[in-house]
Amino acid sequence: ADLEEAMSEMSLGKPDAPVVMGEYSSLGCPHCAAFHRETLPKIKAEYIDSGKLRLVLHDFPLGTAALAAAMVARCAGKERYFGFVEILFRSQPQWANSNNPLADIARIVRIGGMTDADIDACLKYQPLLDKIRSGANMANEKLKINSTPTFIIGDERIIGAMPYEEFKKAIDKALKK
Repeated sequence: ADLEEAMSEMSLGKPDAPVVMGEYSSLGCPHCAAFHRETLPKIKAEYIDSGKLRLVLHDFPLGTAALAAAMVARCAGKERYFGFVEILFRSQPQWANSNNPLADIARIVRIGGMTDADIDACLKYQPLLDKIRSGANMANEKLKINSTPTFIIGDERIIGAMPYEEFKKAIDKALKK
């Protein structure tokens, strides 16, 4: 993807959905991976696919490997971004604790069609790195985000990979407003 697309908002759902859920997550966070594996499919089926909710994913990388993974997912472009996020979460045990996480991330995203040249160019996009870092810093300073995953739904804040029922309550409350 070009730099502008890589730096744009990454979201699932209709742009005019009545409720927006902000997710602050790190691709290296096991709790974030659990949310994407166990809870997000239920939220997607009930709220995102029906046009009631838009999920906006905000990068809040904890560590260098998670930052590299976030950059590479964004460089895949808007159409492939969430597919890459899912692959990186599912393969997290292989790369997040590796002695050479960048090589393992590269191996994983090559399956998704990125070339070594794409990956190298992406990881050298200083403006993208700066945008991810400044977004995480802003979330920490202004929204007091200090752990992942953290979700903001209307005026509700959910911290951690909570059960689906917790999200359902917050989303339903926001939909009533």
